Amino acid sequence: MIMNYPECHKQGCRFRVWAPEKETMGLRLLPGLKGSAHSAPGRDLAMNKDDWGYFSVDVPGVTAGARYGYVVDGNFYPDPCSSFQPEGVYGASEVVDHGAFEWTDTDWRGRPFAEQVFYEVHVGTFTPEGSFEAMIPRLEELAAIGITTIELMPVAQCPGRRNWGYDGAFLYAVQNGYGGPLGLKRLVDACHRQGIAVFLDVVYNHIGGEGNYLAQFGPYFSDKYGTPWGRAMNFDGEWSDGVRDLVIGNVLFWAEQYHLDGLRLDAIHEMYDRNAVRIWDELYAAVKHCEERLGRRFYLVAESDTNDPRTVRSPELGGKGFDAQWLDDFHHALYVLLHPEGWKNYQDFGAIGQLAKSYSEGFVHSGEYVWFRRRRHGASAAGIPGERFLVFNQNHDLPGNRPDGKRLSALVALPALKLAAAALLLAPYIPMLFMGEEYGEDAPFHFFSDYQEDQTIRGLEEGRSAQFGRFGFEGDARDPQDEQVFLDSKLCWEKRREGKHAELLALHKELLKLRREHPLLAGLARDRMRVDIVGENGLAIERWSVRRDLQLYCLFNFSMYSPMPMPGKQRRWDLLLASVPVKDCVPPQCFAVFEQREAALP
Repeated sequence: MIMNYPECHKQGCRFRVWAPEKETMGLRLLPGLKGSAHSAPGRDLAMNKDDWGYFSVDVPGVTAGARYGYVVDGNFYPDPCSSFQPEGVYGASEVVDHGAFEWTDTDWRGRPFAEQVFYEVHVGTFTPEGSFEAMIPRLEELAAIGITTIELMPVAQCPGRRNWGYDGAFLYAVQNGYGGPLGLKRLVDACHRQGIAVFLDVVYNHIGGEGNYLAQFGPYFSDKYGTPWGRAMNFDGEWSDGVRDLVIGNVLFWAEQYHLDGLRLDAIHEMYDRNAVRIWDELYAAVKHCEERLGRRFYLVAESDTNDPRTVRSPELGGKGFDAQWLDDFHHALYVLLHPEGWKNYQDFGAIGQLAKSYSEGFVHSGEYVWFRRRRHGASAAGIPGERFLVFNQNHDLPGNRPDGKRLSALVALPALKLAAAALLLAPYIPMLFMGEEYGEDAPFHFFSDYQEDQTIRGLEEGRSAQFGRFGFEGDARDPQDEQVFLDSKLCWEKRREGKHAELLALHKELLKLRREHPLLAGLARDRMRVDIVGENGLAIERWSVRRDLQLYCLFNFSMYSPMPMPGKQRRWDLLLASVPVKDCVPPQCFAVFEQREAALP
């Protein structure tokens, strides 16, 4: 795999850039600041082109901190594979020596995927400072709750000072406002010291519009396909080998240079490839070779809108080779049962049987007609192991794509929040919490941006208006460009020690402890599990050991009015945990977990 980003070595630095249709390419080293290590005058250097369309040049004496860019057709542009953009998407690139950081995690070998408990974080709103290093003091408390994995929303360099990250223009450059490459490495190193794995959300289906100069270098984009967010990447057309190298090299870059434990790939259904050997085949092989070199696993999680079980099957079986995928159907089925007005946004959901199916099989829509799509959708995921699915009550999209930015905690009362926590954390899947969910953070999480170009701003306004209309949302949305919208989305960490917030936090700790320590919950097998619908809107999930000498009975009452009967009285059941005291029934919007231990049952 060709490394596209500059490589520092003892004598200097090697620069490389892919531009297959260009005849010439120049490297421009910018003059350094007076008194700095790079105070030498600027200069232009010609680059040499190889047969694959890569221009390169070795420059003695250049070290980390040097500013540079490329001259294409007489115009100066930053490096498409820059590791750092200290002045943002429009400024020059800066050389980073990735070998200079002193890691302390040499003994870290990661965690088995089936044991992961994910926690999604937006760096800019997680702390008042909004930086990588400001997150470090909070890691110990997250570990104490039972969080094993942090998933960072995208950190690729975006325009302006605030952004969700899905409009990154530089795949390899870490957002300058968060602390750049050094800040991210310090965070990852600190996480590993706490026993916490780190995943990163990455976007390969499109590239953000502002500061995106890829088209000036080569045929990175496709005219055959399109995405809702911008031009599709060229993964199967002429010159597509270099585009595939860009993306696969980026995956390996995060594993090797930042010691990350895995990636979540955004909207892979908008990545188009009709080649005989697909990008997924090449990516799978490259990651397996990378794992051999590193001596540890590196996981890939997909966001996919297709309900296709082949997403998590190996390429040998015709799949894409992902270790897991987000299970949106679980959220939709659960949310509509928790929030009385949820059906307005998810009109194909609402029956208790759909949540039962999601517990049993994964996908709710597995070939049925779906009104939202105006067609049949999906295929059955029955038989797919539980660790192949990542489930959640909320993520960045769910509050952020509402006009009011409201989290679940602002839409339902405390009993429903407790029920939601249990339904998630006792599921036979990999759970993910959205930052602040563990204590019921009720500050909104808005979509926010800091775009610099009028055309981008107008496109944002039109796109969000159409999106809200399609999902049936009512009310006016706040201006994403308003800085106050971003500030209002920051967590109020201190709430976790007060009143209902402390109560909800304590419950999350208990649920995660039960999940971690109980043998029937620590394993994610669904072949010894039965899901029954009870009463008006209740679910009973029974799980048992191989010898049937241990059984677990989880009751979830989603009814707002009717109580739910207890397990059969002919057997002795011990109550392990409940959201309220229970005696003869489970009250509305409550849960209870019972256990039976005895000699082998018939």
